Amino acid sequence: MGLPTENGKDPKPGDLIEIFRVGYKHWAVYIGSGYVYFYTFARPGLCCSSSRVPVPGEMGVVMKEKLQEVLKGDRWRINNYLDRTYKPQQIYAIVKQASGFIGARLPYNLVSFNCEHFANELRYGKRTSRQVIHAGVGVGGTMAGLVILAGTVVGALLGLGRN
Repeated sequence: MGLPTENGKDPKPGDLIEIFRVGYKHWAVYIGSGYVYFYTFARPGLCCSSSRVPVPGEMGVVMKEKLQEVLKGDRWRINNYLDRTYKPQQIYAIVKQASGFIGARLPYNLVSFNCEHFANELRYGKRTSRQVIHAGVGVGGTMAGLVILAGTVVGALLGLGRN
C-alpha cells in the first residue's frame, strides 16, 4: 500500500485500523485495494475532522473511503487487539456485511455504538469499545475519556445507550 504504518506492516482485508487523532482514536476496517469501511457521526466528506461531540440521538453514517483520505495525515496502525479473545469472522463475511451498510444512517452513541464498536462488530461479531471501557474505569485521562464520561452521564440521565 505504501502508507507508513506504526507497526511496519501492510494491512490485509479484515484488519482493524486504529487511527490516532488528537484526543481520541478512530477505527476502520481495511477491505483491500486501499479502502476501508468506517462509521462516523460527521457528515460525508468531513470524516472525523470535526472536534464537536455528537449529541444524543444524532445519526451516524457508514462510509467507504480510501484509507489515505481517512487518515488525514494522522499516525495509524493495524490493531486486531481482540484476536486472542474472539475468533475473527471470515473476510468475505466482513466485506459482505459492511458493504450492505454503506450509506446507512444509524444512531451514533459515544458509549454504546461508535466507530470502534462498529469495527469490532464487523471483525468479531462483538460490539465492544476499549476506549469506552477504559474511560468507564477512569483509565486514559484524555479529552476523549472526558467526552465519553460526559456522554455516559448524559446518556444515563436520558436513558440512552441501553441494549
